[in-house]
Amino acid sequence: MKTLKLVKQNTKIEFLKIRKFTTILSVFLCASAFISFLFFNLNFGIDFKGGTLIEVKSSSIIEIAKVRSSLSVLDLGDLQIQNFGSEKNILVRVENQISSSKSSSTLDELRSFGEIQRVEVVGPKISSELIQKGITAIIMAVSLMLFYIWIRFEWQFSLGAIIALIHDVLITIGIFSFFQIEFNLSIIAALLTIIGYSMNDTVVVYDRIRENLRKYKKLDLYSLINSSINQTLSRTVLTSLTTLIALFSLYLLGGEVIKGFTLAMIIGVFIGTYSSTFIASQLLLYLGVKRDWTKNNNI
Repeated sequence: MKTLKLVKQNTKIEFLKIRKFTTILSVFLCASAFISFLFFNLNFGIDFKGGTLIEVKSSSIIEIAKVRSSLSVLDLGDLQIQNFGSEKNILVRVENQISSSKSSSTLDELRSFGEIQRVEVVGPKISSELIQKGITAIIMAVSLMLFYIWIRFEWQFSLGAIIALIHDVLITIGIFSFFQIEFNLSIIAALLTIIGYSMNDTVVVYDRIRENLRKYKKLDLYSLINSSINQTLSRTVLTSLTTLIALFSLYLLGGEVIKGFTLAMIIGVFIGTYSSTFIASQLLLYLGVKRDWTKNNNI
């Protein structure tokens, strides 16, 4: 009777009822992200490509065409000029490092359009090292998460959590690739934060599933997982909403410098909440979990 009462009170939404749709959606998004990466690659920022970045701020509108015309005579190579936040700010990217002989001439030309706010120079050796370290950091984070979940739970939970994490990271990177949003070191930091956020959300759901496995050994797995998701739903929604409120505030008011980071975080929170609710949980249904949990098992 207690088992039936639990299901009746807590299973308000049949999350697993649409598992075929969510599976197809996730496979489509992951495949699209992979294809986008193959065809478009990522729009690497100066951190990864190397070169020189200069920010210029003016009290009036800066015409990009005039800036480009002024710098073209210096023969700087591949040159990118774009507005930064408003039409009164511009970013000038030079893929090659500006030589010392041309550096002063370039800055003098840009000072005629406004005030120099910052100058960043990254060499090709440093940029290649940053790419390797960024990839290594993500792989290490996912591997350590795998080890933690394996120790904390069972292998089915570990596999489900890692698949959900890879799902989140792949889709986030795919969005950056498809829309050619600048990918720099701050995005790597955002991806690592997303991994932690998504894993935390998944562990909360998994912990409730494990707890119910101990309490209701005769309840079928489908109903038990649905009930567990509903029991943690308020926590998941409130955590995601409060996080998104802060992130949207940073995105709108924090300035251009952190826009890429906050955008990646916003995307990651949406995808992480979706995956912990629909993907990680339903994977347990496919993989199956043992029903003989005792107080001495993996506490």
